[in-house]
Amino acid sequence: MAKGTIYKVTFRRRREGRTDYHQRKKLISSRKLRLVVRKTIKHINLQLVEAKIEGDRVLAHASTSELKKYGWKVGTGNLPAAYLAGFLLGRRAVGRGLKSAILDLNGYVITKENRLLAALKGAIDAGLEVPHDEEVLPKDERVSGVHIAKYAEHIQKEDPARYQSYFSQYLSGGISPERLVEHFEEVKGAISKRVK
Repeated sequence: MAKGTIYKVTFRRRREGRTDYHQRKKLISSRKLRLVVRKTIKHINLQLVEAKIEGDRVLAHASTSELKKYGWKVGTGNLPAAYLAGFLLGRRAVGRGLKSAILDLNGYVITKENRLLAALKGAIDAGLEVPHDEEVLPKDERVSGVHIAKYAEHIQKEDPARYQSYFSQYLSGGISPERLVEHFEEVKGAISKRVK
C-alpha cells in the first residue's frame, strides 16, 4: 500500500466502479435537467432531477409500482409497464412546465429496445424533449405488448400447462395475456385523463 503525504484515497463509488465522476461532472455542468432511469427486477423508477450544489433535487418522479392506481393489473417488470411509467413521468413533468431533459442511465449497458429505452420512449411520447436516436427506441408494437400476446397464443396452442405457469400473474389479475394490448391502451388512456 502506498504511503506518504501525496497518497490520496479515491472515492468509494469510483473504486467500486459504480460512478463515473467525469461523466457526472459533464452532466451536472450542463445545467440541464436529468431524466434518471433506474431498474430492478420488478420495477422501473424514473426521476426528473435538477443538480444543485447542496445536492440533487427531484422535480418529478414515477415508478411502475404506481401503475396499479391507473388500472394496471399485470406484472410491472415488462416493456409495456416501463413505457407506461415513462409516460406517467412525462405527463407529470409537462404538467409542471418542465419541457426538456438529458438522459442519465448511470452506466447501464444499453441494448436496442430494452426496458430503459421503453421508459424513455414513454416520456418522449408524453411531450418531454430528450435527445435520442430513433433507431434504438422500441417499436410501437413491442411497447404495447403485441409480442407478449403473440407468444401467449403460441404457448397456449402447444402446451396449456406451460401457458398457465408462464402467465399465472396475468390470469390471476383477471387479464388474459392475449388481451394485453387492449389493457395497455386502457391504462394509457387513464393516465392521459388523470395526469395533466
